[in-house]
Amino acid sequence: MTVDLVLIAAIGVLVACGTTLVLERSLTRILVGFVLLGNGVNLFFLVASGDPGGAPIVGLSDEPMADPLPQAMVLTAIVITLGTTAFGLALAYRAWQLEGHDDVQDDLEDALIIRRAERDDTSTSFDDMDETLPDEEGSDTPEERDR
Repeated sequence: MTVDLVLIAAIGVLVACGTTLVLERSLTRILVGFVLLGNGVNLFFLVASGDPGGAPIVGLSDEPMADPLPQAMVLTAIVITLGTTAFGLALAYRAWQLEGHDDVQDDLEDALIIRRAERDDTSTSFDDMDETLPDEEGSDTPEERDR
């Protein structure tokens, strides 16, 4: 079995560029990164499938048969990449309509958790909860619960 080094280099470049783009803040770059990652994985499946062979039908030819599983996995990966791309494109377009840009903003809850972790402040457990505070939904105040 001979492995084409150009294909292996192309796989490495596609996966590296795709991973770099997925880690960006812009939804458009993330979308291009998913497409590059998908193409790199598809090439990897084809390279890993081995040498080409005959059609996988018994008795059709005397040469060794090709494994149809990697081809089926590539077709499935193409469909999944297409669906992910369509969903990401819809998200980017909607973000562009609402905000005028497609940058992903920081989540406020994540920032609060990070600040609480830096202060080494633990949250109250369910047993230690203060009775004067409302419950998780915020609709039950202590006066409403006493009724």
